[in-house]
Amino acid sequence: MTQPVIAQGLLAWSPSRGLTPAAEATAPLLVADSWLVRDGRVRGLERHRERFLRSCGEVGGPPLRRLLEFWRDMTDALPRTGEWFPRVELAPEFRTGTADPESHASPRALELHLLLRHAPPLGTDVRVWAAGQSDPRAVPRRKGPDLGALARVRERASGAGAEEAVLVAPSGAVLEAATASVLWWEDDTLCLPPPRLPVLPGVTVALIQDRARREGLRVDHRERTVAELDGREVWLVNALHGIRPVTGWIGGPLEAAPARRAPEWRAWLDDIMEPLPEK
Repeated sequence: MTQPVIAQGLLAWSPSRGLTPAAEATAPLLVADSWLVRDGRVRGLERHRERFLRSCGEVGGPPLRRLLEFWRDMTDALPRTGEWFPRVELAPEFRTGTADPESHASPRALELHLLLRHAPPLGTDVRVWAAGQSDPRAVPRRKGPDLGALARVRERASGAGAEEAVLVAPSGAVLEAATASVLWWEDDTLCLPPPRLPVLPGVTVALIQDRARREGLRVDHRERTVAELDGREVWLVNALHGIRPVTGWIGGPLEAAPARRAPEWRAWLDDIMEPLPEK
């Protein structure tokens, strides 16, 4: 079903009606994925689709055919002008008079959503809370269920004067930030946490790794504590902001290295944005 461009807000999808306005979900999302759309261009959209489809399959979501129909209608509905930060969702469906949304005792219908929202101001750098935060996520490898817990981590970081916080494993090893993956440079090696640690498979991180390997740069998985990032060029990476170099560590003795590499890599990420599919 071809969809017109729709004003921002939450839209529920069905095969017969397409996308229609919906009330905000009352229970944690099962799956979510989001990306930046700038004047009808986006990067890594196919990778976002594959991650969303895979995650929906892991939780017993709709059949693949329905997911692909939703994705087509969702893509058609995305605006082709301006800066947007849409989010696709798989959520429990609760109607008036049904079971308590906090109850998991009875089977729940599932609903596919598009949250159409303007992009917030984009950052070119970031200040990070120097205190490593214990990982509060219940499902770290799937985006969606833990968005509320991660929002609370960011609120605490904001209260300390920072914009982001780094999550750490019980060992103290860096995992990722509340809304971004963490990369850093050790000499000429691009480093990131080992995949055996509970980290979300980031789309933008994968794009960066692919480029690094194409250019013959060494990429290595290393366990480091927050303190061991002292004096290094550290990047927070996500689909919204792209690459944000850490320019300040708040509330600790860590120093941020000059962001020598980040500007060129940020420009490259902008250059690889591609037009949305034709409607």
